[in-house]
Amino acid sequence: MSETIAQNKVVAIHYTVKTEDGQTLDQSKEGNPLSFIHGRGMLIPGLENALESKATGDSFTAEVKPEEAYGERHDGLIQTVPRNLFGDNEVQPGMQFRASTDQGEQSVVIVDVKDDEVTVDGNHPLAGVNLNFDVEVVEVRDATEQELEHGHVHADGEDH
Repeated sequence: MSETIAQNKVVAIHYTVKTEDGQTLDQSKEGNPLSFIHGRGMLIPGLENALESKATGDSFTAEVKPEEAYGERHDGLIQTVPRNLFGDNEVQPGMQFRASTDQGEQSVVIVDVKDDEVTVDGNHPLAGVNLNFDVEVVEVRDATEQELEHGHVHADGEDH
């Protein structure tokens, strides 16, 4: 009987994630599977919950709502700031910057540039988006003591 996914198991999955309209956002099929320690918050909650109790060889689809993924969009995270905050840096819509806020470091995306003002959006690019996952469970095994201690999966023979 194959092992089932539970807290602190090492799990390897192949996945494809798409938006509701079918746009592929990310996938692992051409590369190595995604390996992680289950229950450590390394995946969005909706996907981690969908994996619970699955076993090696299982394939399934999961629809993950924004509240279990990257959250809802918040208009309060969109703001216009003085252009001089960016110094001599070139700024164009779509560019990402790290910004210091009252809540700490945050990624922001430039959404509009005017002569002396820049509008930035601090929402995660996938906030408010329903995500559809196609998942194949490639491996489930017990984590080693070192993996549990270090909090991540080790490649074969690696101990750091």
